[in-house]
Amino acid sequence: MSQKRKVDKIFAFIVFLLISLGFFLFMSASMGLLAKGKSDFLNIFIKQIGLGLIGGLTAMFILSKINYRNYKKYAFYIFLISIFISCLVFVPGIGLKHGGASRWLNIFGFSFQPAELLKISFVLYFATFLSVFRNKLNNWRYSVIPSFILLGIIAGISFFQPDYGTLIIIVLTALGMLLVAEINFKHLFIIVGSTFLAIIPLALYKPYIWQRLLTFLNPSADLAGAGYQINHALISIGSGGFWGKGFGKSIQKFGYLPEPTGDSIFAVTAEEWGFIGCVLLLTLFLMFAFRGLKIASRSTDVFGRLLAVGIVILIVSQSFINVASMLGIFPLTGMPLIFVSQGGTALLFALAEVGILLNISTYKKRLV
Repeated sequence: MSQKRKVDKIFAFIVFLLISLGFFLFMSASMGLLAKGKSDFLNIFIKQIGLGLIGGLTAMFILSKINYRNYKKYAFYIFLISIFISCLVFVPGIGLKHGGASRWLNIFGFSFQPAELLKISFVLYFATFLSVFRNKLNNWRYSVIPSFILLGIIAGISFFQPDYGTLIIIVLTALGMLLVAEINFKHLFIIVGSTFLAIIPLALYKPYIWQRLLTFLNPSADLAGAGYQINHALISIGSGGFWGKGFGKSIQKFGYLPEPTGDSIFAVTAEEWGFIGCVLLLTLFLMFAFRGLKIASRSTDVFGRLLAVGIVILIVSQSFINVASMLGIFPLTGMPLIFVSQGGTALLFALAEVGILLNISTYKKRLV
């Protein structure tokens, strides 16, 4: 039995702070775009505001009103549709290429990254599957085999795009959800071990993956080539000091640091707002994770708990991997810093996922 209550106001306030701080940091980092021309700045700004912020807040409001249990009935079909849409990136005229990767769709002049839909649809379907078969998860046929099949589908799509960042995030999310579902540890070990073993042939088959691993191990080996981004990111972070240089005053974003409003925005943030700004941002993400997991623990059913955990891991892991990549403690993956970095699609879906979490928070167990 459960009863409705108001949304978790503390969680909603944390999200508000993240959105506000993220937009402020994005504006500070995007000042470098004006050096390239007003058209570039306005184009990115409009997409970030229109698709990401306004579209995301609208989606968040709508989804916060929809009973999360309704997704359980359509999760499989949503997952199938997301796979189909993800495959459209390979269709000439629809799919867009950037940096040798086919990860975007061209929709009425706007770029859309279907990987964001694939991530949340996977969480919805995996939460549904684990909740339905929760009493049979000790049987490897209901734990190991389905996990291999689902992750294999994701791996296949990621391999051909290529987009291994999405694969890493989904694997981490799946492992977290399996832990919450109380899967047999032996089965979990098999899944984790097989996943890591699969990285070896992928790295050998795709030279750039191997190159990123080598750069991670020795970032100073090729300063003008593979190690260029990480070295300039470290220069940017180090030059920020304790207080930073101030609003829009980063030097590295002016033609030195690749993707200053995208993958490298944390480095620009560290340069402009220093150690204090970085601690504030990371603290908000930790608060987001803590409160989101608290919502999960208070959920009235297994599906709601798994869905909430999956969404929290999905959002927080991407952001922490982005930060770790800029600090040189994780290989570069191209993961966005959610709520901060450029990417209207990522912001749109992150806020939509927050809406689902807010709806889950409105249900609590009735004490009898």
